[in-house]
Amino acid sequence: MQETSPDHILQIGFGFGASKILLSAVELGVFSLLANGPKTALELQNAMGLHPRGTYDFLDGLLALGLLQRDGTGEAGKYGNTPATAQFLVKQSPQYIGGVLEMANARLYRFWADLTPALKTGKPQNEIKDTGKSMFAELYSDPARLEQFMNAMAGISMANFMAFAEKFDFSKYRTLADIGGATGQLSAIVAARHPHMQCRTCDLAEVRPIAERRLKERDLGGRVVTDTIDFFADEFPKADIITMGMILHDWNLEKKKMLIAKAYRALPPGGALVAIENLIDDDRRQNAFGLMMSLNMLIEFGDAFDFTGAQFTGWCKEQGFSRCEIIHLAGPASAAVAYK
Repeated sequence: MQETSPDHILQIGFGFGASKILLSAVELGVFSLLANGPKTALELQNAMGLHPRGTYDFLDGLLALGLLQRDGTGEAGKYGNTPATAQFLVKQSPQYIGGVLEMANARLYRFWADLTPALKTGKPQNEIKDTGKSMFAELYSDPARLEQFMNAMAGISMANFMAFAEKFDFSKYRTLADIGGATGQLSAIVAARHPHMQCRTCDLAEVRPIAERRLKERDLGGRVVTDTIDFFADEFPKADIITMGMILHDWNLEKKKMLIAKAYRALPPGGALVAIENLIDDDRRQNAFGLMMSLNMLIEFGDAFDFTGAQFTGWCKEQGFSRCEIIHLAGPASAAVAYK
């Protein structure tokens, strides 16, 4: 008879501890402090302004979690980044994904404490409980928080957008409009990889200056332009490809279908709608991250949710799209593609 163990249960039950160690490390800049080489615990303690009581537990906790390396022990021991933390958690790295962890630390960690009320009521558990304003209303009223959110989305989306630029067949297309394009990252990555493509990144007026600033940092020969759109009030611009990266999951079913219908009207015959999302597997057994993100949408918006490829296919065929395919991108993310 196989012996059972509570280890898995306890590891998940106390997962908040591992999460907060990492989130605090990002907030304190541990990995960026180690960008130029290993440091002792005392050097890190002084650089971060830590109390000595927690320093070694904190750093050795990161070591035990596989997020730091250490050469030696005690006061002489030196801590350094792992290859992964050097690549993804040093702020100067072009592949920095810490923005989404900064947002998780500043906002989401606290809101997830109210998952049980969300499950019982179906109501959001974020800032709206205190201010009466939705998440987006709060974000767009504060330029600093809006920039933090844009950085978070850019960090978590970079690998997905790069994989999309590699895996999707752009040879039949010439123009792309990215709806809810934020910093213009998707358009810039596609334009850099496919010189024949002309791209338009579209978002609210408050976001456009951020996109323009980021695009100026790239030499794309004017092949990416910015545009202002309220995607609920306005029709989408005409393009061969309409993309929406992490947009559809923010809304309820009625609004999802409305956005898909607008994409259909904007595309020519043969055109493609691409939704880049953490698509839940059709059997709803494997993509734990996608399911957690759907619960995050409950906490943030109430009636918003992540979805499966089969659900996306059904909604698109209702609008008249002829066929759909799912292209796996990176980690839990995929591109759901509908062809007109």
